[in-house]
Amino acid sequence: MRISRPVAALLTWYLCGTGGRRTRRAVFTLGIRRFSSFADPEIKVCVIGSGPAGFYTAQHLLKHHKSTVIDIYEKLPVPFGLVRFGVAPDHPEVKNVINVFTQTAHLDRCSFFGNVTVGKDVSIEELKQAYHVLVLSYGAETNRILGIPGENLLGVYSARAFVGWYNGLPENRNLNPELSSETAVILGHGNVALDIARILLSPIDLLKKTDITAHSLEAIENSKVKRVIIVGRRGPLQVAFTIKELREMINLPGTRSLLNPSDFEGLKHTVKDLPRPRKRLTELMIKAALEMSSAKEAELRAAATKEWCLRFLRSPLEIIPCKDGKRVGGILLSVTKLEGSFESARAIQTEDTEDLECGLVLTSIGYKSHPIDPSVPFDQQQGIIPNNLGRVLHAPGMYCSGWVKRGPAGVIATTMNDSFETAESVLEDIQSGILDVSASKGGFKVIEALLKQRGIYPVSFSGWEKINSFEVAKGEKAGKPREKLLTVTEMLEVANQ
Repeated sequence: MRISRPVAALLTWYLCGTGGRRTRRAVFTLGIRRFSSFADPEIKVCVIGSGPAGFYTAQHLLKHHKSTVIDIYEKLPVPFGLVRFGVAPDHPEVKNVINVFTQTAHLDRCSFFGNVTVGKDVSIEELKQAYHVLVLSYGAETNRILGIPGENLLGVYSARAFVGWYNGLPENRNLNPELSSETAVILGHGNVALDIARILLSPIDLLKKTDITAHSLEAIENSKVKRVIIVGRRGPLQVAFTIKELREMINLPGTRSLLNPSDFEGLKHTVKDLPRPRKRLTELMIKAALEMSSAKEAELRAAATKEWCLRFLRSPLEIIPCKDGKRVGGILLSVTKLEGSFESARAIQTEDTEDLECGLVLTSIGYKSHPIDPSVPFDQQQGIIPNNLGRVLHAPGMYCSGWVKRGPAGVIATTMNDSFETAESVLEDIQSGILDVSASKGGFKVIEALLKQRGIYPVSFSGWEKINSFEVAKGEKAGKPREKLLTVTEMLEVANQ
């Protein structure tokens, strides 16, 4: 006997209810799909990291399994990870995803606990005892290094530190970057490299309308930087930035692009065979480099006081000091050649070199994850947790999502899909019985007692909302969307009011 979908839906509603923590449990008898009338036991899920990966994983689990109860742990008192500390200040539309995360955090079955450092304040083993499921979504918190002479000179900074400085990451608030030179070199051809170039060259009146921190706004207003050279090991067909970022650079007021026509000669014939996103990006570079500007554009370019360029087929060999031996005076680059084609092309160093004078070097060569605990498998070479569709290898009940799962690449939408994949693996393992959720677990009540003994007091989501209101009110006085608190102490004071 078959039951029509409307009738089945009505039976589901009647037997299982429509809210609370009830869920459908299917029993197949005589071809009829029945649903239990009792509430499933709570499945306690611990998510470590409150960036996009953590929130998207939580969102998917909460939506598709009504017995999941999710606690999100974050080492800072404030949530949202790189949405708050990584997205450029002049890209407020990208930060709108915070609204979605806030809706998730307000659900009865979701809790946020900031100011808790997993691996220090509480161990992975303690969390495993308190939860059925652990999801590691703590991202990539360190930066890759060049490993070349001169990397520690004054005036050399990682992109992560520089972005953290102008975005209000507490650990980078005292960076005080050297901005007294006219020329800056950025190593890397990704979106972060273009973000940094744009912030360095943007008219100050544009930045004043963003949530950039007050101290970095003042420093950029007094900056002497007028020229930014963005260097990559490979060619125009291998750049990692997107067309949106490139278009913003080309159209940046008061700034002209200096793309070398010889870098793009012959590419018009290649473009037609490229995938559409790469094709559009390459066509825009070709247009900027080879096509004549209109009279109005030419006039604006002539009046520009700042400039930027893309330098291809160059790899850093050494950062050269000034006469004092302490500060950056320039950079020595190896000229490279490509082996292979398109995305798979590799840069091979040649014997030819090139010197560039500069007083500021920013390395945008990628972020890197770190191992969180000796008990969690970690691939040091790839900088990820070994996994199969988010299932941590040889660690039942443990999962991962985001950059610590796949490496530091992709945009927020990439992380969303990646996190949904991990959540699906959790749901499949619950459904199949691979994941044992039969025993009752204490969840946060157990962890709260441990933290209290250790003098650690978590910040709830309502505590974050106090911080948020304070920052927004402070920003309004300055004509900005917000003015961020820059120290954990300040954040805790406001959260605990």
